Amino acid sequence: MTTAVVDAYGIARFLPAALRRHGVEYLHVRSEEPDIHLAYRPEDFTVDLQHEGDLAATAARLREHGVDFVVAGAESGVLLADALSAELGTPGNGMTRPTARRDKFAMAAAVKEAGLAAAESLLSASAEETVAWAERLGEWPVVLKPVASAGTDHVFFCDSPQEIRAAHATVLAAVDRYGRRNTQALAQQFLDGDEYFVNTVSRDGVHHIVEVWRYHDLPKGGGRSIPPAFEHPVPPEDPAARQLGEYVLKVLDALEIRNGSAHTEVMLTARGPVLVECGARLGGAHLPDVVNRAIGTDQVDLLALAIAHPERITGRTLPPYRLLTHLRYLNLMSPRDGVVPSEEGWAEVRALPSFLDMVLTIPPGKPVARTVDLATVPGYVYLSSDDADQVEADYRRLRQLEEGGLYDA
Repeated sequence: MTTAVVDAYGIARFLPAALRRHGVEYLHVRSEEPDIHLAYRPEDFTVDLQHEGDLAATAARLREHGVDFVVAGAESGVLLADALSAELGTPGNGMTRPTARRDKFAMAAAVKEAGLAAAESLLSASAEETVAWAERLGEWPVVLKPVASAGTDHVFFCDSPQEIRAAHATVLAAVDRYGRRNTQALAQQFLDGDEYFVNTVSRDGVHHIVEVWRYHDLPKGGGRSIPPAFEHPVPPEDPAARQLGEYVLKVLDALEIRNGSAHTEVMLTARGPVLVECGARLGGAHLPDVVNRAIGTDQVDLLALAIAHPERITGRTLPPYRLLTHLRYLNLMSPRDGVVPSEEGWAEVRALPSFLDMVLTIPPGKPVARTVDLATVPGYVYLSSDDADQVEADYRRLRQLEEGGLYDA
């Protein structure tokens, strides 16, 4: 069989190797608005097609190559992958309201219509309408962000009408990660609780939970959204993981995610799980081989398996993940403007007993701004050990190094 991967950027750059392992041929389709900030490996593809807005024309080219499955790699490819699947008649997602898988306002509405908890939301081009909505809601802070971007792109926590007006103006003056001008801003109720993400793969409407992770040290209001300090996998037998899993599978059904992968972020509040957002694509920036060593599986490999051998998913024969060691993924954070250290400058970080791997998203020697969002994160580090105390100690030491001048020129 032959699979078309739409926008194999970011984590999806690992999908071609996984497809090869499972005997699946593949080609690449580039959408009109990919996220150019993410890594991409063009050398992995002998066929690399550019979609130029004509759905029928692109589908015809895929037929010529014998494509019988289309999958979104990155967020920018979600809508095009769905549309191509529908045009080709290959296994895809439901098309009742496909925009609900990208538009976060429509997403919340679809989830609420299915009887599930979702944040109160407003989509508006008017700052004053947004202020009036927030005052009626009567809960602070209020979250403002673009309706269909990604990461922490122009996400604000607003504690007053004045901050709403300022954030709203900033969102509307900006373009999103895909180069599109924001014409409206999404306002949402702030969800207080512990945030998790659940990664899944699906085939023919049957879902498999690949992993559940918990975020730590999230911002609680007062300006721009910064990334979580770190995250780690949660044991599948943990009561929170079970509760979140049950909720997320219902969210996937509400959004008609039937084939492919999904990355669902959920806040576990006092009233139970509440959706933050759901992406109908692979999740996050994690290195699949590192995750596989820690939990015995990874989402990239299981997506390839779901494509090559759908009966493994539909027959529910896959075992659940399990924690084989303690793993912590942490975002590097520069406390002030500085410079990314050279290779020698990272020596003390690499010498930490639980250090496993590091990826720099800003090259050594390049300037780095004070970390305020994902775009200003210099990279990330994995810590891993059978000793949870060692991981915690090394994490604290790394933060001390950052505060002590790691990024100082």
